[in-house]
Amino acid sequence: MITEHALLPVIPGQEGDFETAFNQARTIIASMPGFISLRLSRSIESPNTYLLIVEWETLEDHTIGFRCSPEYQRWRGLLHHFYEPFPVVEHYRMVSSTEL
Repeated sequence: MITEHALLPVIPGQEGDFETAFNQARTIIASMPGFISLRLSRSIESPNTYLLIVEWETLEDHTIGFRCSPEYQRWRGLLHHFYEPFPVVEHYRMVSSTEL
């Protein structure tokens, strides 16, 4: 499993519109092969910054399967105009975990 991590800097004042658009866009990514889960959180200290965590079965499910798909173009059209600057997206493989 691969975890995609992105800090999304939304243009101040557009947070409500972003959240509405994201609710539409999440169904797009959830329909993709290899998708496992998604979480979107809003920063308390910086309310125009969001943390997006997406879990994928493989790195290629995200980087090739999703990003090279027509569905990604729909995702991009719904969301990318909200970001300033454009988010940095990184991928992680779990090394250690503890749960209660």
